Amino acid sequence: MFWKFDLHTTSHIDTLLEKDDVTLTEVMDEEDVLQECKSQNHKLVDFLVRPQCMEDLVGYITQEPNDDVEEKIKYKYPNISCELLTSDVSQINDMLGEDENLLMKLYSFLQNEPPLNPLLASFFSKVLSILIGRKPEQIVEFLRKREDFVDLMIKHIGTSAIMDLLLRMLTCIEPQQLRQDVLNWLNEEKVIQRLVDMVQPSQDEDRHSNASQSLCEIIRLSRDQMFQVQGCSDPDPLLATLEKQETVEQLLSNIFDKEKNESAIVSVIQILLTLFETRRPAFEGHLEICPPGMNHPSFSVNQSILDAVRPRLKDFHQLLIEPPKKTVLNTTWGVLDPPVGNTRLNVVRLVTSLLQTNTHIINQELIALNTLGVILDMYFKYLWNNFLHTQVEICTAMILAMPSTQSESPEINRENDQEPIRENILIKHLFQKCQLIQRILDAWGSNEKEQTEGGRRRGYMGHLTRIANSIVHNSDKGPNGTQIQQLISELPEEDRERWEAFTSGQLADTNKKNTVDLAFSDYQMQQMTSNFIEQFGFNDEEFADQDDVGDIPFDRISDINFSLNTNESANMALFEACCKEKIQQFEDAGSDEEDIWDEKDVTFAPEAQRRPSSGSTDSEESTDSEEEDGKRDPFESTNATADDRMEVDSGDGPVWMANFDDIPMDTGSSTAPSAPVSTSPTHKTCTVDVHFSPLFSPKDPLRSNSPVAMETSIETVDPLGVNAPMQQERKVEDGLDPEEEPVSDRITETVTNGSMKETVSLTVDAKTETLHFTLHVDLIFPCHSQRGPDRPPCPFLTGVLRCRAL
Repeated sequence: MFWKFDLHTTSHIDTLLEKDDVTLTEVMDEEDVLQECKSQNHKLVDFLVRPQCMEDLVGYITQEPNDDVEEKIKYKYPNISCELLTSDVSQINDMLGEDENLLMKLYSFLQNEPPLNPLLASFFSKVLSILIGRKPEQIVEFLRKREDFVDLMIKHIGTSAIMDLLLRMLTCIEPQQLRQDVLNWLNEEKVIQRLVDMVQPSQDEDRHSNASQSLCEIIRLSRDQMFQVQGCSDPDPLLATLEKQETVEQLLSNIFDKEKNESAIVSVIQILLTLFETRRPAFEGHLEICPPGMNHPSFSVNQSILDAVRPRLKDFHQLLIEPPKKTVLNTTWGVLDPPVGNTRLNVVRLVTSLLQTNTHIINQELIALNTLGVILDMYFKYLWNNFLHTQVEICTAMILAMPSTQSESPEINRENDQEPIRENILIKHLFQKCQLIQRILDAWGSNEKEQTEGGRRRGYMGHLTRIANSIVHNSDKGPNGTQIQQLISELPEEDRERWEAFTSGQLADTNKKNTVDLAFSDYQMQQMTSNFIEQFGFNDEEFADQDDVGDIPFDRISDINFSLNTNESANMALFEACCKEKIQQFEDAGSDEEDIWDEKDVTFAPEAQRRPSSGSTDSEESTDSEEEDGKRDPFESTNATADDRMEVDSGDGPVWMANFDDIPMDTGSSTAPSAPVSTSPTHKTCTVDVHFSPLFSPKDPLRSNSPVAMETSIETVDPLGVNAPMQQERKVEDGLDPEEEPVSDRITETVTNGSMKETVSLTVDAKTETLHFTLHVDLIFPCHSQRGPDRPPCPFLTGVLRCRAL
């Protein structure tokens, strides 16, 4: 093996560290320095934790490289220094986290003027983050002593690495009490208010984006913590500050009371959308976000947020009409003047989230402003903006399926024997003021006209089909079905007839076509199991025993519909009969099943023919045939035929058929040769009576034509058959005089091949034309009991009995 030759290579670092004047840069130039450090090479770790080396490592990641350094190696040492300091070696963590001088040198990076070097900032953030995770008490205590820490973090919030560091302080601190102390400290430092001040037109886009993302992540992390730590009685102070009405009002004031700035508007809307997110626990350790219109919230949105947003709805509505100025956009299919823009798209998303709250006062304000009508105008104007189309579809589907609020007093008077129901003011506004039915019919007709003239199908037609289907579905089975039916009946007669013809004709045909075209797509997209993505691909379990991975839960199985003709009674009966007849299980020795080595009678087929003997003149040809047969496996397995007959192939000779149907069997035994401890010899005797055709003459010379060459000498038997040559012993005994007694010839033949010893005795009775066949087989293989109870049974040796009539 390879260890005999001492091929293990010793790291060059060990040799290098033996020098007295070795420098840190020389060590960092070694290719395997990171690997040796992570494997905790004692010599290397002891060298790195030297005070001067630690100070140099921190200096590399906090100081700008010299400008005269070649660009491709300019950040080589800072990068290697960061990897060494974050290799999670306890000695390095202890040295860095407990030495205040090193921490001050690391902290000095924040005291640089913005903008920070983004690469060095990522190194600084990575080192400090791992220290927060490994030494939380020491690092938090150190940072709280720095009075300007929060100011510096907000000052550099435009650098993404600094934003990540701020979020790390909320996620990497494990002790619950320490985390609560950090939250209280950050709240006292007014970190939320300072981040809110960053989202205003006077700041650049990087600060807008990072400050908005920080506030959004603080909201999500705080709510996640509320679900995960149910026993925590202390509220999250940062979340409470964010949900205050004055905080939301300050956000809205930043974008509406000053000049319009698309980056600031979008950032504020992103924060509001996160505040409107409704989440519920899906399963332990995870949360599931409820998309707008898909699930009812598990808790209502804080009323203070709605109170702050409601007075500003007119400002959001005005943004839909007069968005921030954007340049004309030329596309391959036309000119957009103005384009939809990110501002209006996010305003539509905000309206969708507000509708999800189903607040009466918000609904009334949207109806008064006719915000839904403006959104529908945008839907039909911008043919190819599927982001907009999706939001409009969600809005309409939500309104149609939304129950009326308790404050909505108008009722629909039904028959006297039925209770009155409350009407949904949004549905009434959608059908009457916005004329949704008429606009669907007009848009559908215009699209078909353009297509007949050779034009292209409009991009919103798929969403329009789903909106029409939503109306039909909710009118039949929805909670507002009665109101929708009444509103449709109140349409002008022409529009009502067009709608009825449309739903029964064009819409039904489109649904039928979509069902056929999308069936396979839906089949491909169906979810197999909840952990299909995680379990897909190569993993260790694929190479384990199946018994070990058989308990993987499948909590959801896809439904696959198919038809099966069960009128196959005849075939089923035939199949069951074949199974009972063919299948034989291997069981322990104590089973009541038949022993495959018991004696059975073999009846050869009457059509079997005798191969002509070539005599002495064909001895050379016979020798060649025997040598060819000797190359074949004498125990070659073949498949049995349907009538349980064993085909006996003899090369170019006749084929004999052995029948084992319902033959009583006896088991014999004999002394087996000694075997090693790991094996147990098994000896079986099989006596077979062979009836053959009269063409076989007992006076013909008996000659063996076995695939195994015969030997007259007797060799010592090798029980394991490793080096033993094939040995055979032939003994011929003459019978009685054929004129006085029935002639019988007897041949005894012993063959040793591998781990099997076979003795064949043949006695020919000329009077009855019967060949008495006795087979003794000694097999040496490990017994089932020696293989252990958990291993499968030993495979039995199977083969083909080859006989010839000579």
